[in-house]
Amino acid sequence: MKALDDFRFQRRMPTPAAAVREVLRRGLASDGFFRASDGARSREFGVLKDDSGSLARSRTRLSPA
Repeated sequence: MKALDDFRFQRRMPTPAAAVREVLRRGLASDGFFRASDGARSREFGVLKDDSGSLARSRTRLSPA
């Protein structure tokens, strides 16, 4: 948490959530993940691979506890 807070304050980010999004964006970009094009829906891309090795396109709904 301290590292994330330091990152956030050095870049004058408004919220911890903004810092998390930026860290994730940078990490995914450095690993070669593509960015969604304008107008793309979230169901059209993913970051988790399924059993076949392709990007997962469906979501699993969790039942309420």
